[in-house]
Amino acid sequence: MKQFFALLIAAPIVALAAISAAHAQTAKCATPGADNAFLGIQTIRLWPGTPPGDKMPGAGTSPATTSAERGSEPCSDIPALTIFGPRGGTGNGSAVVIFPGGAYLNLAGDLEGREVADWFTARGFHAFILSYRLGSNGYLLPVPLLDARRAIQTVRARATDYHISPNRIVVIGFSAGGHLAALAGTQFVPGSADAEDPIDRASSRPDYLVLGYPWLDAITKDTTYLSYCKILNLMDQCDALRAKYDPILFVTKDTPPTFIYQTFADKTVSPAASIDFYQALLKAGVPSELHVFANGAHGSGLGKGDPALDQWPNLLESWLRAQGLLTVDRSAMGSNP
Repeated sequence: MKQFFALLIAAPIVALAAISAAHAQTAKCATPGADNAFLGIQTIRLWPGTPPGDKMPGAGTSPATTSAERGSEPCSDIPALTIFGPRGGTGNGSAVVIFPGGAYLNLAGDLEGREVADWFTARGFHAFILSYRLGSNGYLLPVPLLDARRAIQTVRARATDYHISPNRIVVIGFSAGGHLAALAGTQFVPGSADAEDPIDRASSRPDYLVLGYPWLDAITKDTTYLSYCKILNLMDQCDALRAKYDPILFVTKDTPPTFIYQTFADKTVSPAASIDFYQALLKAGVPSELHVFANGAHGSGLGKGDPALDQWPNLLESWLRAQGLLTVDRSAMGSNP
């Protein structure tokens, strides 16, 4: 009889675990809505209707509001921002927009998204995780760059709403997100003063860049390391793509001050590309820091408990402090300290 009741109790638990696991495996992107408002988290669309570059023109012409409506429109087709406020009473007027990596095939939303957002909000930042459209879903460059620009413009245009300063916006990206962040920092748009959409009036230039083991030479025919052209079957277009989307080629004096973290032992992306980008920054006179750790595989996030790699966020914190980003901007905070 005891065995019978044990089985009776265990069965629903196992079933629940299976459902939870299945849900975790299929939730690959953020779904706009306010379902997590009680946790202080909100996800919003970047565009109210069909975003530019949509592969299904006409879809999403009005915001989905119900679960049924959201279910009819794949989140993979809806670029979105997930918003995290700073810890109560710690806001300082700074913001960070986070681009998770994933080789433009997936998004490492926890390791290179949520964990990073939590780290920044604990230091007074408002954090925004970008769920950008992916090559695996048919969205090739420049579509992810359009999403990145719009994300930065959205944060800047709504700075008053979020109690942040429009000139204290950090963009941090990891791996493919690092490539995208570097593109956003070298191919920004100034904003159009006469645009009908107020978000389009804001500049998409980040004020600061942070690149974690960035895939800066993604657009290459060389397959020694991971190649965007190879994994997305674009080898015949690779030279043309590189001329447009290699951020090293577009560094100028207007590129934001940059912090780069890389490991020598990275076998997925070339450490040399981070050095090349840093040298381009030096040549352009852009204040920057480059930290190359001897050991550590690709995808180390904020260190993942490694005694050596766990030190790089401390270096980042010192850099942020030197930029004045950990000091409270009272003019931005208003009545919401």
